[in-house]
Amino acid sequence: MTKDLAKIARDKKIKYFLVSFVDLFGVLRAKLAPAAAIEGMQKDGAGFAAFAAHLDSTPADPDMLVLPDADTLTILPWKPEVAWLTGDPYMGGKPLEQAPRWMLKRQIEKAAKLGYTVKTGVEAEYFLINPDGSGIADALDTASKPCYDQSALMRRYDVVAEICDAMLGFGWEPYQNDHEDANGQFEMNWKYAEAMLTADRHVFFKYMTKAVAEKHGLRATFMPKPFMNLTGSGCHAHVSVWNKDGSKNLFHDAKGELGLSGLAYAFLGGVVHNAASLCSMWNPTINSYKRINAPRTISGASWSPNTITYGGNNRTHMVRIPGPGRFELRLMDGAANPYLIQAGIIAAGLDGVQNKRDPGERLDIDMYTDGHKVKKARKLPLNLLDAIRLTDNSDVLRKAFGDAIIDSYIKLKMREWDEYCAHLTQWERDRSLDC
Repeated sequence: MTKDLAKIARDKKIKYFLVSFVDLFGVLRAKLAPAAAIEGMQKDGAGFAAFAAHLDSTPADPDMLVLPDADTLTILPWKPEVAWLTGDPYMGGKPLEQAPRWMLKRQIEKAAKLGYTVKTGVEAEYFLINPDGSGIADALDTASKPCYDQSALMRRYDVVAEICDAMLGFGWEPYQNDHEDANGQFEMNWKYAEAMLTADRHVFFKYMTKAVAEKHGLRATFMPKPFMNLTGSGCHAHVSVWNKDGSKNLFHDAKGELGLSGLAYAFLGGVVHNAASLCSMWNPTINSYKRINAPRTISGASWSPNTITYGGNNRTHMVRIPGPGRFELRLMDGAANPYLIQAGIIAAGLDGVQNKRDPGERLDIDMYTDGHKVKKARKLPLNLLDAIRLTDNSDVLRKAFGDAIIDSYIKLKMREWDEYCAHLTQWERDRSLDC
């Protein structure tokens, strides 16, 4: 039965609800509704103008109504009189199919028809910086190899512990927090789950991290490459496919190569085949391409892929197989829309399974030092425009998501590219004034 949000509000002393949705660019939008109004909102939805968000709409379109998913109810630990809910957008009484949560739902439905449940975990990296964005917030965090630096981690104990305590309270089963490879950069991990649950939690995690950082006078950013000399922020995804009721890992085969089944390799084949076409969703900003095509940073490595390869327990490849029964996709970055991360994984993987795609040869080399020796390795796009064009021309993605959704996404991303091209930089002036 659907949870009665009005009753929960009375029982939990909730005064307000944040009823939210995520648009195509990954921006979390919300309305703050008093608890007295939540009963009607649970029935009829919260009204939004879709054109005001990054959705392919016009001011002439009717209201977009977001029906809250009561199962996503999350009370804000730092403001317990407020509860957060995400939901599904409708327009004209029908699902707004271009909304990212619907895009993911449709891929989950396709997987379920084949008897599959996709489970994933994400590694969301972020920087803690000065509120004005001028640099990292910890002036003492200057080591050339700061990864796992205990002192730098503990100087941010109050922020990290508050976020981790919240995840423990939510039942997410967080299991480790660390200072990452860049100065001022952190990562927090929680247990993998079914893809929609992971995506919903990922959305809230990003909001919570920013809110807790602000509470402590800091700013959290998931920008892929905020500092050119430092390692960028990725959002690696660990992927496995289970049977329909989620009780058996179909990727695991003790006799298979590196503990993976034939299904796992076919799914991986789809990811390898479609990775470049998905870059505009998984690496969705202008800045993203300063991460995946980055030179060596002060720590000694960018930790980011630039070619479409896979290997065993080897972090220099786009895909790593760290152990039996799963693989890690290292392509996505911190700007990626949590729902499009998961929708893209499932769409690509199902394409691989249905078309029996071969991922090719596993490479057991250091791609950072010996990658130039691999003559047939496909390169990832060099910029957002190349990525957009690859998405636009992908028959696989058009079949998976539908022409209308892909056309809408391409239209909005091209506007963003055009805005970027209309911006004159100081670099251009410095290089060209004396031409």
